[in-house]
Amino acid sequence: MMVNIIGIKETSFLNISATIVDILTQITLVVIGFITLFNPAVLVQRIIENWPSTGNLVLGIALATIAYTGIETMSQMAEETKKPEKSVPRALIMMIVAVLVIFAGISLVSLSAMPVEELASEWSRDPVAGIAFYIPIEMIKVILKPLIAILAGTILLIATNAGLIGISRLVFSQGTHGLAPSAFSRVHSHFKTPYISIIIFSLIAIVLLVPGFFEADVFASMGALYAIGSLLAFMFAHASIIGLRIKKPDIPRPFRIRGNINIKGYDVPIIPVMGLLATIVIWIIILIQEPYSRWIGLGWMFVGLVTYFIIRFRRHNKPEEWQLKPEKHHKVL
Repeated sequence: MMVNIIGIKETSFLNISATIVDILTQITLVVIGFITLFNPAVLVQRIIENWPSTGNLVLGIALATIAYTGIETMSQMAEETKKPEKSVPRALIMMIVAVLVIFAGISLVSLSAMPVEELASEWSRDPVAGIAFYIPIEMIKVILKPLIAILAGTILLIATNAGLIGISRLVFSQGTHGLAPSAFSRVHSHFKTPYISIIIFSLIAIVLLVPGFFEADVFASMGALYAIGSLLAFMFAHASIIGLRIKKPDIPRPFRIRGNINIKGYDVPIIPVMGLLATIVIWIIILIQEPYSRWIGLGWMFVGLVTYFIIRFRRHNKPEEWQLKPEKHHKVL
């Protein structure tokens, strides 16, 4: 929280340092795992014997979106980025490739190293530690144990920090445009950061962690709930790309998605259309299959919509209360 309040430069340094440690540790583990544990015959046999049902496969796809925690932060931080038209698309592509390669590697090594039943029970909370446990070279095991602990800490640090950066900037933008209470759009007089948003959402995150100390399984339900939210965000992202192609076809697009079809004079991108349809289907299936995610997720959306319309109503009836004061709103850093 304090690092975010101090400024984005300090936050970026922390994230970059933690990410380097994270990626190097995971790559090292995957390489060692492939050398010492990977067995294609065992892998194929275990996949065939434990092929998931359609429902479990869809749930797995939805939960896999958690691997992309923080991807939305890249677009939210574009305003504070040098040459965003080049750096943001490049960062997105690199991140997608890195996540796919590393997570696919960990999954392949995990299934080769241990039975699915053991992976889903004893090592369900830490499959990476399971890989380290089964590595046959004792000296490497000794070295990997502290590295795995560092890995777990850096992953949590990066995910939490990225989420906090994203939500604080998002609510700051909403407050600036009258879509949230104007207090959220205030920035620190010295650090020029949205400190109120950072503090409030840091406290909310701490409160959400409390149930996990008493019932660890609650985090599994929260993971499914997060998948509901992330899929919804991806839905709107796909829909926005399609909508902008139709409503504002002539705006500059330094990065343009390839693969378009011309419909009534508009270039409609195929990938966002496919992505929108896929996320809608998966989102609906998760709502049907997961009662916790269904009721808590839809309830949260309902509260958000009610709050939004109340703010809009008050803004319409008392616009002077929502008039931004220049001295309180500065460029976010």
